[in-house]
Amino acid sequence: MPPENTRPLRADARQNEDRLLEASARAFARDGSEASLKDIAKDAGVGIGTLYRRFPTRERLIEATYRNETARLCEAAAESLETSSARDALRAWMDGFVDYMATKHGMAEALHAVLVTQGDLRMRTRDLLTEALATLLAAGVAEGAIRADVDPDDVLMALGGVTLIAGGADQRALAGRLLDLLLAGLVSPSS
Repeated sequence: MPPENTRPLRADARQNEDRLLEASARAFARDGSEASLKDIAKDAGVGIGTLYRRFPTRERLIEATYRNETARLCEAAAESLETSSARDALRAWMDGFVDYMATKHGMAEALHAVLVTQGDLRMRTRDLLTEALATLLAAGVAEGAIRADVDPDDVLMALGGVTLIAGGADQRALAGRLLDLLLAGLVSPSS
């Protein structure tokens, strides 16, 4: 779900965009949707003009950040399975989901306007997250580590609940404990 663009970017422009999106995710998670665009550009190591050429409005930057963070989280599911057990990959993905939601909450006001005008974006995002989670759960079932009766939609809803209760940066320890409890409920009795 990368940012939509009709023309491919040069390699240096792509790197600038990637740095801007990473910096904006950090800034929105930390400072909310009113994060300083000038500070985002500085953190990315580019000038403010570069930011505005690529993202002419704050809303466009927020939408691109949202799309990028969704894509990164979804890609992390398959990538983590290459190097970790399914159970460890699932737990790491859950941590990533908490980070993702912190960024999303930071952009909440402006993101709401984007999602209202692009109704299918919200549903597409949910579908992508569910697919990523289903991949992790299926791998866990195949390894015998995760119960076979687990519904990815239910787990996604439970993860959303964790972020509502303990989504703040100062609540990471609580979020971690809640994620451990959730994972314990998913583990196959035979493992």
